Amino acid sequence: MSGDVEPVGLGFMATYRGRNYPAAIGPGGDDVVLFSESAEPGFERGRGYHRLAVTTKELDRLVLLRTVGEFGGEPCLVLDEDDGEEGGLHIAYTGHSGMKAEALGYWLVDHGAYEVVVPREEVHSIRVERVAIPLTSG
Repeated sequence: MSGDVEPVGLGFMATYRGRNYPAAIGPGGDDVVLFSESAEPGFERGRGYHRLAVTTKELDRLVLLRTVGEFGGEPCLVLDEDDGEEGGLHIAYTGHSGMKAEALGYWLVDHGAYEVVVPREEVHSIRVERVAIPLTSG
């Protein structure tokens, strides 16, 4: 594993009124739901969390966090940590060659989508990417 980066999987983070919150997009294209573990002004209580529905126009920033790396010299997306004894990483191929993916041991899970679980030490250059999501339509 590269450095001390811990895989975080996938998720959205939104900045709303100067504070960062885990977020979910939808149901509409401009709808975002913010989550908080503590009570915040305007948030409704849910099961173990508080939530607030807003639109993208109300946000300061919206980003997709995703953990990426390299397996077998090809780019990958870290989906999850395997809970088995081996402690591997569940990864998805993000390159452009199905033949390379299959040669590396990935299995086809959907048209053009390949995944595999591999030992942690075989995934290199692990880092968290922050992909900015535009806050305006079009």
